Amino acid sequence: MIRLLRQFLHPYRQTLVIIVLLLTVQALGQLYLPNLNASIINEGVLKGDTDFILRTGAFMLIVTAVFTVAGVIAVYYSARTAMRFGRDVRLSLFERVQGFALREVNEFTAPSLITRNTNDVQQIQMLVVMALTTMISAPIVAVGGIFMAMHEDLRLSALLLVVVPLLLLVIGLIVFRAVPQFQVMQDRIDRINLVLREKLSGIRVIRAFVRNGYERERFAEANDALTATSLRVQRLFALMMPSLSLILNLAIVAVLWFGGMLVNDGSLQIGNLTAFIAYVTQILTSVMMAVMIVVMIPRAAASAERIQEVLDTEPAIREPEHPSEVLPTAGVVEFRDVDFLYPGAEQPVLQGVNFTCSPGQVTAIVGSTGVGKTTAVNLMSRLYDVSGGQVLIDGVDVRELPFESLWAAFGAVPQKAFLFRGTIASNLRFGKPEATEDEMWAALATAQAADFVREMPEGLAARIDQGGANLSGGQRQRIAIARALIRKPLIYIFDDSFSALDFTTDARLRSALREQTTNATVIIVAQRVSTVMTAEQIVVFDGGRIEGIGSHQELLETCETYREIVFSQLTATEAA
Repeated sequence: MIRLLRQFLHPYRQTLVIIVLLLTVQALGQLYLPNLNASIINEGVLKGDTDFILRTGAFMLIVTAVFTVAGVIAVYYSARTAMRFGRDVRLSLFERVQGFALREVNEFTAPSLITRNTNDVQQIQMLVVMALTTMISAPIVAVGGIFMAMHEDLRLSALLLVVVPLLLLVIGLIVFRAVPQFQVMQDRIDRINLVLREKLSGIRVIRAFVRNGYERERFAEANDALTATSLRVQRLFALMMPSLSLILNLAIVAVLWFGGMLVNDGSLQIGNLTAFIAYVTQILTSVMMAVMIVVMIPRAAASAERIQEVLDTEPAIREPEHPSEVLPTAGVVEFRDVDFLYPGAEQPVLQGVNFTCSPGQVTAIVGSTGVGKTTAVNLMSRLYDVSGGQVLIDGVDVRELPFESLWAAFGAVPQKAFLFRGTIASNLRFGKPEATEDEMWAALATAQAADFVREMPEGLAARIDQGGANLSGGQRQRIAIARALIRKPLIYIFDDSFSALDFTTDARLRSALREQTTNATVIIVAQRVSTVMTAEQIVVFDGGRIEGIGSHQELLETCETYREIVFSQLTATEAA
């Protein structure tokens, strides 16, 4: 946690100096007031000097006003610094996660990354606020109070040798038992987020299979586990404040007992006894305020460790140290002896894959589920890096291309068409920010989406819910296709992007695509044979290897795997 605080508070070091100075003024003012109060009692009240009481009282008001103003300004700067600290940490986390490959995202899981960027940052932010407003002044008041108490009466100060160690012992025992529970608590918050996220994302499936009861039990189990951990921690800390209050009040009783005897024999004045009680109260109150910070430290430390874990994780896929000066201009994609093994897997997904996709032709990738079709597509844009061999674009290894230049070459439509919350226009402009309305309508027309968009009252301004939840599967796919088309990239990737379309719309869309992508490389991953039959080149995957490459007719004659796929969907007449 120290490293995280040092890293993100360093830019605000000048503000921190101002806060320390202001809180020091506040603490010194607090320490000076009991001494003035003792003077009023000893010199004013007991001697009946009204002028002295008025003069000293006025001075006390001035001191109070000064340290109050200093405290208000210090709290303002502390709050502002803490909020900026939280902002900087969240931004750094977001930027780090943006650079993660799928491997790192899968390792941390999306719910955990969300928790770390929200709940964990908030825990540390709260600690910073409390530390800046309390942890600086509390030690000054506590240490200064000890010296001032000793100045009032050294004999009574001996009580502090018992009270302060007793306070620290109680605090230490409770915190020692609570620390391990905070890491468990954050992990269980992750679990709550995971279950809730799955519940919301899969609500249709859950209802279709009447699994509401099962999901309720899953959430209840995760919720009960978090509640049990929270209760264990809160029970520990529930003992703290009563214990500290008991010690504080016993200390004051002891001071009154022994101080009263000293006043009685004339060795201590009443004003000094009053001041001593005030200093003991200040000392123990400062310790109790520090305890509030100590209570927060274990949980904040657990959160800081989780945040630092993300910040310290270097993405497996990085920008090349010496990027190629030759950037993609044609869009020729070549797989050269490519092997790929997922992290932790025993068997490779791809083995010895060789094929080339050229501009002006459609390359279709087919095969049964789980044979590596999508993996091959992900290797092109470096969502993963090859385990062996090379993926090249225009003869340059993709690992040598700058990210922006590489990604700019692609217009991709993934298996699950994802739309962002906003409007149809804002989603299309995600592909090309400066796109005009004419360009958007042209892309929608090619994607066979213009008709249903025109039927919407708002047209291009029609609202889109998160993920496109207010649209049908086919509508989402067509808008996602339009978003890729408006980009006009060198390479189009359609990863099972026509699965939700009816056969007629599918045929019209592919016909329109041919007219719009005559000079581009088009790669289609599909399960439907009718979608790939007209492709100039069909690559057949099976078991992570290429079983055949050729046109539809060539593969019917030479590739048994392709024939099985074709005849499982079409009759012999349709296939011919």
